[in-house]
Amino acid sequence: MRRSPLLPIFLIVLVDVLGMTIVYPLLTIYAEHFGASPLTATLLVSSFAVCQLVSGPILGGLSDRYGRRPILLISQLGTLAGFIMLAKADALWMVFLGRILDGATAGNLAIAQAYIADHTAPEKRAQSFALIGIAFGLGFALGPVISGWLAHHSLAAPFWMAAALSAMSIAGTLFILPREDAPAAAAPRKFALGQLGAFFRRPTLGWLLLLFLVYMFTFSLFIGGFALFAERHYTWDGHPFRPREIGFAFAGSALVGLVIQGGLMRRLVPKHGEAKLALVGFATAAIGYPLLGVSSAIGFLAAATLVSSIGNALLRPALTALVTRAADASEQGTVLGITQSLSSITSIAAPPLAGFLIEHGHGDVWAYLLGAVGALGVALMLGRRAPPTPAA
Repeated sequence: MRRSPLLPIFLIVLVDVLGMTIVYPLLTIYAEHFGASPLTATLLVSSFAVCQLVSGPILGGLSDRYGRRPILLISQLGTLAGFIMLAKADALWMVFLGRILDGATAGNLAIAQAYIADHTAPEKRAQSFALIGIAFGLGFALGPVISGWLAHHSLAAPFWMAAALSAMSIAGTLFILPREDAPAAAAPRKFALGQLGAFFRRPTLGWLLLLFLVYMFTFSLFIGGFALFAERHYTWDGHPFRPREIGFAFAGSALVGLVIQGGLMRRLVPKHGEAKLALVGFATAAIGYPLLGVSSAIGFLAAATLVSSIGNALLRPALTALVTRAADASEQGTVLGITQSLSSITSIAAPPLAGFLIEHGHGDVWAYLLGAVGALGVALMLGRRAPPTPAA
């Protein structure tokens, strides 16, 4: 009997995400170590995202044409090269080059999701995509803690750890990921960014991509601003929040996601369907995020973390499953590459907006804006009279 690829792909994604979450909290501090200003340091996120915006759909389309495993390996090799460049950096330009190398080959997540879509029945994809959420939850729970511990020894140490994890991920793809059948004879045409509008003009798929864009904007706006917001608005044992307390907050959010995506999704999807779960996800985001702006009491932070984390845990697998079901089997990689590009767009725009608002003393506006974007998602879903009927 042919073994399921879901466990191997989960392990591969988990190792990739863990490497990313080890690196991400340290990037701006690392850039400042080489003389970067805070604004220049934040451009590290944008430089990666710009490269990913271009590479995501292209790599996804190539995986439709030539198979998932070879293109996944190319993407992973680029990530490994980027982490090694960061670890060996002795000047700021090398830090930027490391992020550009990673971004230019950044297709790991989209290709992994396409692999899952290839091997999962349409009605079970939300539960399968929840594996990606579990990997992210574990990564955000463990990565910042590992990064903080290693940084005490050397600022370069977390990047070497991320490189080692990336090498493990490559080994996993080579040795434990089942080989695929040959790609379909009718290979899809190559994707160009200029074709993006054509995908958005499809009635169901375009609407779902818009919903995914709204979701990712809330996620990027939150991730881009929370650390800055927390250190200015919360105290613990008489001192402002430090990386340790911020890491605990991320870990709490990750644990909520693990509970939902690790067990509840497989029960919720058959009973309620992906569209209803996405609606609940947007509603909880609209309720939870504004609580951050109401009060600096730890109780409000805990409530906001709990409620908004439920929304995030529901939205990613539900929307991703709906997007794949609205696309043809021959273009799964391309469409999931588009979702990765939409994530890149929000990573370019949202963090600077969060930083601007918080730097100028408008942290409450940042929190209310998060809630407003969540409410926009609710309005978009309720404004569509009939839920989408995705293609199998």
